[in-house]
Amino acid sequence: MALDYTKAAQEILDAIGGPENVISAAHCATRLRLVIADNSKIDQKKVDNAEGAKGNFQASGQLQVIYGTGTVNKVYDKFIKLGNITAATKAEAKQAAAEQQKNPFMRAIKLLGDVFVPIIPAIVASGLLLGIMSALSFMDSNGFITLDMNNAWYQILNLVSNTAFTFLQILIGFSAAKAFGANPYLGAVIGMLLINPALQNANTVAAEGVQQTYTVIPGLYSIEWIGYQGHVIPIVIAAGILAFIEKRLHKIVPEAFDLFVTPLVSVAATAYIVMLAVGPVFVWAENAILGAIQFLLTLPAGIGSLIMGALYAPTVVTGIHQMYTTIDLGQLASYGVTYWLPLASAANIGQAGAALAVALKSHDVKIRSLALPSSLSAFMGITEPAIFGVNLRFVKPFIAGCIGGGLGAMFASIVGLAAAGTGVTGIFGILLCLNQPIQYIIMFAIAGIVSFVISFMLYKDPDGTVDVA
Repeated sequence: MALDYTKAAQEILDAIGGPENVISAAHCATRLRLVIADNSKIDQKKVDNAEGAKGNFQASGQLQVIYGTGTVNKVYDKFIKLGNITAATKAEAKQAAAEQQKNPFMRAIKLLGDVFVPIIPAIVASGLLLGIMSALSFMDSNGFITLDMNNAWYQILNLVSNTAFTFLQILIGFSAAKAFGANPYLGAVIGMLLINPALQNANTVAAEGVQQTYTVIPGLYSIEWIGYQGHVIPIVIAAGILAFIEKRLHKIVPEAFDLFVTPLVSVAATAYIVMLAVGPVFVWAENAILGAIQFLLTLPAGIGSLIMGALYAPTVVTGIHQMYTTIDLGQLASYGVTYWLPLASAANIGQAGAALAVALKSHDVKIRSLALPSSLSAFMGITEPAIFGVNLRFVKPFIAGCIGGGLGAMFASIVGLAAAGTGVTGIFGILLCLNQPIQYIIMFAIAGIVSFVISFMLYKDPDGTVDVA
């Protein structure tokens, strides 16, 4: 009697807790190889008695069900179709199993990599160009050079340099939704929501203050009507919420209504949650962190600067660094100089040095081609490409960059390095420190060399071997 492949696939799908419990599905010559999200949901008895299965076992983080040559591929085809599961290669399944066995922190880092790696080409190009344009503009406004900006050639290039960062939340929304398994176009819509022109631009809040609030619960709770330009974590969280809602709606909404009901409810519900809860909590956390930073900067012997120089890059991951302009402006108003900008510059140089070490040590052409321009961008003060595309992805270079940045910031604090203005860090940051150029160069060298050496010592190319069994 011929095997009913559909029944076989359905029985194993039911036995493992349904498609939502499947992280990855692949097959080899004889076995269906499944990476399971929660093993406690597996009904082992049902797996043992599944139609057509000749045995099963757990190995290398995978549930492997034996069907035999010529049968497993047919069961697999039905399996991914019934569960609406994305097909994976054997190597991808192995990688997914390895990631599943990592601790939550490492899985979170992997998720950030999945979100940012696809959009790195866009932010590397814009980051490198933005650093150049910012430096040119600063040198022109301060009399170092004379630059004719009143022509289409310059303005088009300036427009290109700003575009990816101006609409970064849309790129992240699309990519994050895809990483979470949601409709990426709905993720892009949520990204648009967070930077909608109807909201006050977050970059103007420090100078203008909050212009509009709206009541949620009269007398108890109101929200500030501001956007999330420059912030990373809120849109990533929003994409996760979107995916959670959308996946569940697909299961309960009748197919005839699914096309318009699910997107509508998913986007609207996510918008309310993010605007009423996630966003305000994030703003509160930012204010608390800024208060803590101001306290740290007053600690003696450069200890506070060491801590903040090391923690600056992690705050870039959250987007909190966008609020640091208030520190610069406050210090400029109080002292006529800012001690914060050299600290930020040291942190940026640290990440640049770490990425450069990856570029020089890696034997992978793709990694080198990404790490080198990312490091150049970071040396000019735009660190997102280096952080998200290289250092955070491989973890150890990121830590190396934090260490180098912390030590460079500590030196800057001890020698009293201060900047006459704000807006430019990295290589061109020296233009703001012309009263102390030697100190800036030493700070630059400490941050860059320390991070480079540590990153070079610790970095190893990812294991490229695949299971051919």
